[in-house]
Amino acid sequence: MTLEAKTDCLVIGGGSMGLAAADWLAENANGSVNVLDAHSPPHDQGAHHGETRLIRLAYGEGAGYVPLAVRALERWRELEAATGESLFLPVGITNIGPATAPFVRQVAASADTHGLSLEVLDGVAASQRWPGWRLDDTMSVAFEREAGVLRVERILARWRERVAQSANVTLTADAPVVTLEPQPGGGYVARCADGRRFGADRVLLAAGQHVAPLMAGLGFELPLTRVRKTFAWFEADARYTSTDFAGFSLTDDALGVYYGFPDIDGAGFKIGRHDAGQPLQPGEPMLGFGEHPDDSPELQQVIDRYLPGVGVMKHGAVCQYIRTPDEHFLIDEPLPGLIVAGGFSGHGFKFASALGESLGQWLESERASPALGAFGLARFG
Repeated sequence: MTLEAKTDCLVIGGGSMGLAAADWLAENANGSVNVLDAHSPPHDQGAHHGETRLIRLAYGEGAGYVPLAVRALERWRELEAATGESLFLPVGITNIGPATAPFVRQVAASADTHGLSLEVLDGVAASQRWPGWRLDDTMSVAFEREAGVLRVERILARWRERVAQSANVTLTADAPVVTLEPQPGGGYVARCADGRRFGADRVLLAAGQHVAPLMAGLGFELPLTRVRKTFAWFEADARYTSTDFAGFSLTDDALGVYYGFPDIDGAGFKIGRHDAGQPLQPGEPMLGFGEHPDDSPELQQVIDRYLPGVGVMKHGAVCQYIRTPDEHFLIDEPLPGLIVAGGFSGHGFKFASALGESLGQWLESERASPALGAFGLARFG
């Protein structure tokens, strides 16, 4: 079969990381680039929909992420300036949990290591400052004023528009890749479900749940798992507007780990659970919100315990996490010219602007940024 197109670089997956890389390449690539997506981004079939994501600089997942987060925020502000659209809301973020919780301790440690501004209060003082919370003195609250909320779907739409205006980057929608094959003379060919074939000398594979199956076809078993996740929006009183309530990450030893957002543009108070979830196989259909018995109760228990002004649910939604065993990212070049990027779910989107820059540079220059060194496959043995 003949190739539909042969380009210098191929990006498989037009989600947050693929489009971010394509956006960088649209401005900086010397050669031709094609982006393949199974649907037509932005859409709700990946792990990046749901309107909003948090961006934190003081980082409970590890101080090593802080320089990447700082660069990401710079890039988000650059994108805002270039597009003239509000993409980042600096509402601040409260990191909440028992003072002994590893996440809370790491937030403080990362801020101290990198000289970040962080205000620490006990739960009683925090509840007085933000009356939407009902916290006691066993809880510690670390407030980061410079943090805030990213408007995910606006960002993806702007990236797609910028790619569409590029002379050297093409986005091919409705092109689900089913196999990826190395070529004898170098490079790779991606075959789509409808038989179309696209070739390139260098490939970025950033296709979410499809990364592991495609790499399995090349003889690599990647430690990536897929999990069904839920989140929902609720009616809430005036205590939860974006001028009076910050975004948050909440760790409760009994209830779990949660994240949430103030009411932005009248959408309602939004909350989701970060841990737990239901394992899924790649391609397995997800139950809709409310079709699993835990969906509403696991959110309502946190509202009942901590959030006195949050009322009835407006609507819920489902998404998917693609995770590694240690919940850190997986970014590597397991075969010459084939860069794999996955395992971002749960805390990856905030970094997409910076990771897109690094991944684009890697494709273009054939040299990996040292900032990506901690995310390699070797750590899994």
